[in-house]
Amino acid sequence: MALIELKDVRRVYDLGEVQVHALRTVTLNIESGEYVALVGPSGSGKSTLMNTLGCLDRPTHGSYLLAGDEIVTMTRDQRARIRNTQLGFVFQSFNLLNRTSALENVELPLLYSRGISGRERRMRAKEMLTKVGLGDRLHHHTSQLSGGQQQRVAIARALVNRPSFLMGDEPTGNLDSKTSREVIDLFRVLNEEQKITVILVTHDQNIARNAKRTLVLRDGEVVEDTTDFEKAVAALNEEVADD
Repeated sequence: MALIELKDVRRVYDLGEVQVHALRTVTLNIESGEYVALVGPSGSGKSTLMNTLGCLDRPTHGSYLLAGDEIVTMTRDQRARIRNTQLGFVFQSFNLLNRTSALENVELPLLYSRGISGRERRMRAKEMLTKVGLGDRLHHHTSQLSGGQQQRVAIARALVNRPSFLMGDEPTGNLDSKTSREVIDLFRVLNEEQKITVILVTHDQNIARNAKRTLVLRDGEVVEDTTDFEKAVAALNEEVADD
């Protein structure tokens, strides 16, 4: 059984007299341990697909099985629990609390988990910060950390609940090229050595190139699903030519 199974997934936004088809009949599987990049131009549907995979939005048609559980029929509260226990999110803007330490930021998701003591929260937060190379920055506030270090804190926070997969939404968008490479190297290590499933949404081909599989979206459809990045680039260039 695949970790993620989408079958005939569609997402339509009803704007009164106009209907926007953000996703059109997307069918795909993602196995545990994969490293997948979602790419495509603005308006292609990649953000909608990310929100669907991340249980932030619910399809208007089709099936989404996550580890065998049907997401489409879940209530909002049930999907929130899935997000807290099975998914880790890393955003472009870090979304850290400025007046708290790195350790406290990473502990935060565990405050919503029942049965975890304060001691275990601290232990797991320290473990994750050490894993991302910040074992010596536990008590630094975010203002005392570089952009790359802040993103590492965000990655540690995303991993502290031991999720089924890690999602990155333009995770290097606010970083310089050197720091971007360091963060992407960390994603690679987490995927290859820790066997963490990684799904990355990006418009940057240099970032997407690091994934082992690329999904190219256009007009709400997956037009290329390949492990050959040059084929993905050709599909992206075809979109530009069509315009």
